[in-house]
Amino acid sequence: MFIGLGESIKEETIAFRRELHENPELSHEESRTSRRVQEELEKAGIPFQTGFAEHGVLGIISGAHPGKTIALRADMDALPIVEQNEHEFVSKTKGAMHACGHDAHTAMLLGAGKLLYANRESLSGTILLVFQPAEENAPVGGAQAMMDDGVFADYVPDETYAQHVWPDLPVGTFGVRPGTMMGNSDRFEIRVTGASGHASMPHQTTDAVVIAAQLINALQTIVSRSTDPLKSAVVTVGTINGGSRYNVIAEEVVLEGTVRTYEADVKNSIKKRMEAITTQTAEMLGGTAELTYHDGYPATRNTEESAALVAEAVRDAYGEEAQPEILPSMGGEDFGRFLETYPGAYYWLGTAIPSRTVQKPLHDPQFDIDERAIPYGVEMLAETAYRAAKGGDV
Repeated sequence: MFIGLGESIKEETIAFRRELHENPELSHEESRTSRRVQEELEKAGIPFQTGFAEHGVLGIISGAHPGKTIALRADMDALPIVEQNEHEFVSKTKGAMHACGHDAHTAMLLGAGKLLYANRESLSGTILLVFQPAEENAPVGGAQAMMDDGVFADYVPDETYAQHVWPDLPVGTFGVRPGTMMGNSDRFEIRVTGASGHASMPHQTTDAVVIAAQLINALQTIVSRSTDPLKSAVVTVGTINGGSRYNVIAEEVVLEGTVRTYEADVKNSIKKRMEAITTQTAEMLGGTAELTYHDGYPATRNTEESAALVAEAVRDAYGEEAQPEILPSMGGEDFGRFLETYPGAYYWLGTAIPSRTVQKPLHDPQFDIDERAIPYGVEMLAETAYRAAKGGDV
């Protein structure tokens, strides 16, 4: 029903995306973004509620016919990255950038909401437009906070859906599969403690830097030697902070990183190995080390029926070639928390830029999207909600 309608609001949707891109706001700071979403909903006549996880917004579209309650979600926050693009709408906010496409997600959900509301006499059920803050604030996020604040107190979704721009897929294609789409996304901190002293007299000290170096190498054996090679896992140390001066042996070093898995048993096994390696490596070298492990976003798992609904909608609209076979990603996604409670599906929207021989990945300071993908994203959100609310019948 909604295929082809995205072109009718293409320019205004792109303009809103660019406005958000110029004015990115970090997690828990999305006050302007939230206000602008509310203004646009009000302008379109779409009822909404606010007050969820500080800046979250819930748009409510009631169809003229009985049907299911379907939630569509978009995230609104940006990342603490200095943009290195050269287009005319680069970030005006120092040290912040929409490097994960949340500006496009928000604009496309708003566009889909406008199409759905304009055609509400043909709609079944109720469509919820969930504008979520703090998706990038792992391991806490904003999804659980919105639910805790009662975002679904008045309208309980039968199904939930979300899309994410994907630079590895060409414009006009969508990635969706049943089961796991994204991985468990956990975070850890290891605090290594030694004994400081003069760099020329290491025998009188316990070097926290040396302990940390051994720990980093040892942690890599968890995946290579302690994890079933047929199961996926990643252990990454992302930051190392320690020491105060070139000729002073460091007393303390702090390592921070992330663990990515798909299966719960693999995750739990890695946690146990990390604890043992951390404690015993430090003790072996005369120091101590403490691991703090933060359970983060759960794996994003699509229900089979909801994934099939999206796939069928894509094929019906754009042909078989628009729905290529994909593998899941180890990236983490706060939408997984919604899917733990409500059935639904998460899918990828192709946004590759043809002029780039190498696509810049998500979270890169030169990340960007091909804006020709925006009408596709608007249409598929609306079409998915329309079909799901009718119970899959079209």
